Amino acid sequence: MSVNLLAQIPFFTDLPPDELDRLMAELVIVNLRSGEILFHEGDPGEHLYIVVKGELEILMAPDTDNELILNLLHEGEYLGEMSLIQPGGHRTASARARGDVVALSMSRTQFKDLLKRHPHLANAMVRVLSQRLDNTNVATFRDLSAKNRQLQKAYDELKAAQEQLIEKERMERELKVAADIQMSILPDILPSPDGYDFGGRILPARQVGGDFYDVFELGDDKFGVLIGDVADKGVPSAIFMARAHALIIAEADAVTPPGQVLRMANGHITRFEKSTQFVTALFGILDTKTSQFSYARAGHEPPLLLTADGEVQRLPHKPGMALGLWENIVLDENSLILPKGSLLIMFTDGMTDCRDPKGIPFGLERTKNALANLSRINAQSGCNELFDKLMKYQDGSKQDDDVTLLAVHTK
Repeated sequence: MSVNLLAQIPFFTDLPPDELDRLMAELVIVNLRSGEILFHEGDPGEHLYIVVKGELEILMAPDTDNELILNLLHEGEYLGEMSLIQPGGHRTASARARGDVVALSMSRTQFKDLLKRHPHLANAMVRVLSQRLDNTNVATFRDLSAKNRQLQKAYDELKAAQEQLIEKERMERELKVAADIQMSILPDILPSPDGYDFGGRILPARQVGGDFYDVFELGDDKFGVLIGDVADKGVPSAIFMARAHALIIAEADAVTPPGQVLRMANGHITRFEKSTQFVTALFGILDTKTSQFSYARAGHEPPLLLTADGEVQRLPHKPGMALGLWENIVLDENSLILPKGSLLIMFTDGMTDCRDPKGIPFGLERTKNALANLSRINAQSGCNELFDKLMKYQDGSKQDDDVTLLAVHTK
């Protein structure tokens, strides 16, 4: 290492050649590998260091999440003078090599002797200290500003998350209320006239759904039997379902044919409904004196009949149109005498469309086979057993649609 190199360091520029020679002979050469720590914050300050080659990082909390680089010293700059000036001084920051570094080390005694011989060096040192203070203030302000922005962002995200959580909880409460209202529309207890019993089962695909069923007394030993399926699912379908259900029941009586009831309900729906929703429905009237079941289908699944001898029949049917799409609709209207010991099953398409984990639908044939193999032929037990077989087939796979069953058993 030559005297010329030391003379190019600003701190020593004004020193005479003999002083430079003297320093070169006295100062210790320190070699650092990249990433190596020269000293840590809090260490006793016994040496001043001059960077001859490479760069030194001046930083706080090195190698931690809170690491903060205060300054970067290049060739010709020095550090450590503050700990030498203060009695019993300690390092106020750490120093780490950025790349390989060569530095000169000056002890406290050498430093004091140098200032005695050349007092003017103190002025140069004050200027450097002032510049470093400015740099540190700028770096600290920049870091605090960045951290404030991060904190503000975190606060905004937390606030947004809290608002979303509050909104989610509000929606869940409202959905619970909607589900309670929807279930209250369904009958709590089904009628039980002499010689007959009724059964029903419903499972919405979501918290609220669009399926519905009902059995209600019309007078003169007649009972209305109703099942429906609103297109789509969720709250809009549940609202539409409640409206359709109420309109059909409002028009039903002991003397009006089922087809006429559905046509009148459709007239109300198409007159006032502004959406594109529609509902398939089956409405029938059971005469308990004659066992005659007269019904009309508005695009709904045809019923299945299980006779006392175990035969399953799909009732005769022809195309029919759903309620809510057109003012003038074509319905499938039929009538039959229910045999003694028979079980009439009505269902929504969620039954046949239900899929197993492989994506294979339950289908009509499995539904007929499950019905034929019921262990007990009565209305509610039949619904429960069919439902259990369907859930076993589904085996935990996603439910895509509401499932509803309604049954009439002739004793």
